[in-house]
Amino acid sequence: MQNIFKAFSLSYKSAPLAVREQVTLTEGEIKDFSLKIKDLFGIQECLVVSTCNRTEVYYTSEQDITTDVIKALLTYKGIIDTESYFVHFQQFTLQADAVKHLFEVATGLHSQVVGDLQIPNQIKHSYQFAADLNMAGPFLHRLMHTIFFSNKRVAQETSFRDGAASTSYAAVALTEEVTQNINNPKVLILGLGEIGIDVCHNIADKEFAEITVMNRTRAKAEDIAKGNNFRIADFTELEREVRRADVIISSVMIDKPLITKELIDKIGILTFKYFIDLSVPRSVEDNVEEVAGALVYNVDSLRERADEALRIRIASIPDVERIIDEAIVGFNDWSREMVVSPTINKLKNSLEQIRKDEIARHLKNLSPEESERIEKITMGIVQKIMKSPVLNLKAACKRGDADQLVDIITELFDLEKQANSAYVH
Repeated sequence: MQNIFKAFSLSYKSAPLAVREQVTLTEGEIKDFSLKIKDLFGIQECLVVSTCNRTEVYYTSEQDITTDVIKALLTYKGIIDTESYFVHFQQFTLQADAVKHLFEVATGLHSQVVGDLQIPNQIKHSYQFAADLNMAGPFLHRLMHTIFFSNKRVAQETSFRDGAASTSYAAVALTEEVTQNINNPKVLILGLGEIGIDVCHNIADKEFAEITVMNRTRAKAEDIAKGNNFRIADFTELEREVRRADVIISSVMIDKPLITKELIDKIGILTFKYFIDLSVPRSVEDNVEEVAGALVYNVDSLRERADEALRIRIASIPDVERIIDEAIVGFNDWSREMVVSPTINKLKNSLEQIRKDEIARHLKNLSPEESERIEKITMGIVQKIMKSPVLNLKAACKRGDADQLVDIITELFDLEKQANSAYVH
């Protein structure tokens, strides 16, 4: 099998947040960098993935140019001392390793919260970018669609996607659950520390509610709202925003509760209002639930949900790995056949040219009906001649010894000469 597919990865497993932040790419930068390395290195197929937790590049090339592409990425991000950053990159120079890594990342096995769909969804977006830039050829198209099919199998055949396996995702799942009977529910995300930002990431693609973000520093709220359909509210408008929200997700770091029973009594609740408190210490007062219509969920109850979901997901990992292994076997069979497809096409074209040349010599005095019959007969003969070489080539691919047979067929039928002759004509 040709070793044309390679990759490198900088992730939360190999680099601290400060380094990941320097290398991460925006959507526009992903597209721009893809075109840049196409121009620099002649890369025709490329998938660039970048989130807060990982930046990865997958590409096809006969040569191993991984080190050069990493240097190009670091330089593109304005990093001059590139050598000191290499320790943070994991390189996959063997096609088998690069393919397996992409399968595992795209399935969620390497997500910080195992089974999380954030990275798989981002990879779908990156694949769309590659297709839009005409940088997804036969290899990448086939690989990605094999991965998408495997993901469907994972969802249908395992419990790997069940439940919400992180506290922030559990908060989003609970929000969906309690607002399912509310038309266009309003959700207030209060506090944009690490947990609050995770909530924003997890809720961004849901599109089931109107989302408002609020933080002591408005600039941070404006930053997280970029590219998302979020409202922004000033921290000074806390009372008004709590009044209009159906669900308040709070992760504010504060010494004493920010949302008190006195505040909720003052606001008044006409139906139900849900408070999801992710803060430690708590930012929602214990006795808020004494107000009719107020329901409070704390971080402990959400952790119980998340821990149980995580346990189920971890137990499903062997089944996920089995599905991936099965998919890779099928993909590798196709990939090996790619090696012999040019030879098959050359042989087919050579025989077809012989057929056409001979027919042209003998059809001059035949009727249209006779000509049509001769066409069908000779085409059938060519197909039967092709059958045995094609089957033997594909069988040789599976055995891993197709190269020798390709050489024999090429020499036996003089395919290089035939191909050059056709090119000259």
